[in-house]
Formats: sequence, structure tokens, C-alpha cells
Amino acid sequence: MFLGLEYNTRVVLLGTTFLGCACGLLGVYLLLRRRALLGDAISHATLPGVALAFLWTAAQDAEKSLSVILMGAAVSGTLGGLTVLALRHAGKIREDAALGIVLSVFFGAGVALVKIGQHVGGQASGLDRFIYGRAAAMTSESVWLNGAAALFIVLVVLSLGKELKLLCFDQQLARSQGWPVVLLDLLLMVLVVAVTVVGLQAVGLLMIIALQVTPAASSRFWTHKLSLMLIISAMIGAISCAGGTLLSAEVDKLPSGATIVLLACGAFAISFVFGTERGVWWQFARQRRLRHQQDQQHLLRVACEYLECRSELPEAIENRSSSPVPLGDLAKQRDWSLAYLRRLCKRLQSSGVVVLGADRTIQLTPRGLTLARQVVRYHRLLEHYMVTSAEALAGQADREADYLEHGLLPEHLAELEGLLDAQSLLPPSPHPLKLTPPLSEESLPDKI
Repeated sequence: MFLGLEYNTRVVLLGTTFLGCACGLLGVYLLLRRRALLGDAISHATLPGVALAFLWTAAQDAEKSLSVILMGAAVSGTLGGLTVLALRHAGKIREDAALGIVLSVFFGAGVALVKIGQHVGGQASGLDRFIYGRAAAMTSESVWLNGAAALFIVLVVLSLGKELKLLCFDQQLARSQGWPVVLLDLLLMVLVVAVTVVGLQAVGLLMIIALQVTPAASSRFWTHKLSLMLIISAMIGAISCAGGTLLSAEVDKLPSGATIVLLACGAFAISFVFGTERGVWWQFARQRRLRHQQDQQHLLRVACEYLECRSELPEAIENRSSSPVPLGDLAKQRDWSLAYLRRLCKRLQSSGVVVLGADRTIQLTPRGLTLARQVVRYHRLLEHYMVTSAEALAGQADREADYLEHGLLPEHLAELEGLLDAQSLLPPSPHPLKLTPPLSEESLPDKI
């Protein structure tokens, strides 16, 4: 398929794919370093350099040279990045303010120089392609530049991955261990300038920031592991650029830069909804599954306490099911609807925990009785701890334990076990159960 394309299309496709890969890799560090707007400021700061390079070639009566224009953009972009760092460190100005100042001042100067360049004959023609991007104008020289930038960024990531990772996640630790934080910041800025300069022709200085940030932000929804984030971000950047280039080549008057950015935004939308780590759909599914698990534990506890109140709870050593428990009584205890309660029971029945009867009752199986005792045990351990150590009221302890018991770690449970007599299988409740007659205060245990 690739060989079947026209030569110019193949050149542009290779160049934009390299650019997308480079932007995807670099964007991860910009995002984690919270420097996403640094690329925006640098991209806007390249406009004065582009315009001055046009004016210089016009004054010299020389032909327009891509290398001269990109050199001017690199110098101007580097100056903008250094200005941001100087304002932030030397001027003690907040980073967002420094970025806003540099972006507006440099871009304003660039717009003024572009207006001047429009009056300089035909030498300034084509200047807009560096603002909005025009991938079709890319040459083999641009492809080599993009490939070199992508290779350079890959080599930096492979050689300085540990240092950049530490810089992104804990700058103070990196400084305390003697790492050159300022030099690493400068290196990150140099990489941003390099990618921005080589991407001017493909997507333009106004949209290059989207190509740097969007793939990286998309990868965050799929994984928390940095190495996988780098791979996913590079793939999204490369695929977006390749797809945008092919669509622009097939559809007449469809701008390549805008198409590339829109495809990257489409990948972000898909990641936002369906990302397996932070996507909205999977977060909703996990929360729903967690709520059902918690409600199943509450159901087992209510059923166990129902049997306990009626002295129908079998001994732990008995290998038989419990007496029938009416669903209506269980629903009242948790304010559940009968339909929702039946769905919970069906899930527990599929796990062999309960048996759902035809007369709107359930029976706890031997496995269900074991799980129910365990749930009640941990709940009452937490209740007793809150009453005796946290000085909570008995009623408050019951409600608070409902929220806390599901997040207890094994070490927390082991610590609570140490507060209970080892011979006590099911500790007494520190408060009267709802299904039992009120107990006198003398009958309530002082401590476990």
C-alpha cells in the first residue's frame, strides 16, 4: 500500500509519521512535568524568527531556504524558552504568568513582522504555511529533519529515562541526590524547540502544541506505567499524523495540519471514554462492580445477624445450610428494593454462596455461612475499635464501619484481630441489633 502511493505522498507520510512519534514521546515528559504550556509558548515564540528569516533573505536578494527559516525559528524559540526560565527563576514570577508574557509578546512581535514581510515582494509568499501548516510542501530534507529529531528524542529517552522520570515525579528528590535539575530542564526545553521547529511545516506553530500534548494525555487513560505511556503516546502521534496525511492527500482542499490534530483529538476522545485505567466507561464499571461487592457483603451480614437474632445460626463446624431468611425482612434492613435484592442474590447464588428459594427466601450455604461470619466478625471488630479507642458512639460506629470495612488491608485486619479474644468466633455486637429487643446497658460488653 505504501509503495502504491505517489512519491510526494510517501515523502510527506514518512515526515509526518516521524514527527508524530517524536511529539508523542516528548509530550509524555511535558505532561508529567506539568510543562504542557511550555511547548505552546515556544511554538508561538518561533514566529518572529520565521518572519526575520524571510526578511533577511529578501534583503539579501537570495532564494528562500528552508534551513535558514528553520534556523531563525530555532533561535527565536530558544530565546522564548530561555526567557520563560529566566522570568521564573530570576524574576520569581509564577510559571503561568511567565508563559503568558512570553507567548503574547513574541507572538505579537511575530505578527507585526509578518505584516512587514507582506510588503516585501514575493519573497514573503508562503509565510502562512508555517503558521497553519502545509504538509504537502514538505521535501525530502524535511523528512530527514523529522527522522533525525525522532531518533534524537528516542536516544535521549533511552539514555536519560531514569533521570527524566525522577525529574517529572519528584524534583526535590532529584535535587537532593545531586542531579542537575536545571540542565535537565534546559534539555527538555531544547527538545521542545527541536520538535516545534521541525513540525512547523507539517502542522504549523498554532497547532503543534496539540500534537505534543494530546497523544500524551490520551496515553494516560490506558496505563500508569511510564514505559507503556511512552509507547502508546508515540503510536497515537504517529497514527494521527499518518492518517491525517493520507486523508489530506485523498480529499481535496482538506488541510493536513488541522486533520492531524482532529484525528489526535479523536484518539483522545476514545481514550477518555474507553481507556482501561482512567477511562470514564471503565471507571463507571469498576465503581458499579465495587458497589455490588459491598452490597453483597452487607447482604451476608444482615442475613447472618437475622439468623443470630433468632438463635438459628448454625455452629461453624456444622456442614449444613442455614434456615430460610425472608427477602422482605432483608430488604427493610438496607432500604433495598426487592428487585435489586433478587439481583444480588442471583449473583451470590452463581458463586455458591446462597440458594434462592421460590417463596422469596434465601438460605446461606456452608460456604455462605463461613463468608457471612467473616464479614460480621470484621465489621464488629471495627465497631469495637471505634467505640473503645476512637470514643465513638455505638450507633455512629455501626454507620462508620459500613464505609470503612471495605477498605481494610490485611495488616489492618491482623491488628484488629489482636484486640479480640482468640477463642471468640463471632464477637458480640457493641449495640443492640435492629432485629432484637433492646438490650440493657449492663448487658453491653465494655471491651473485647
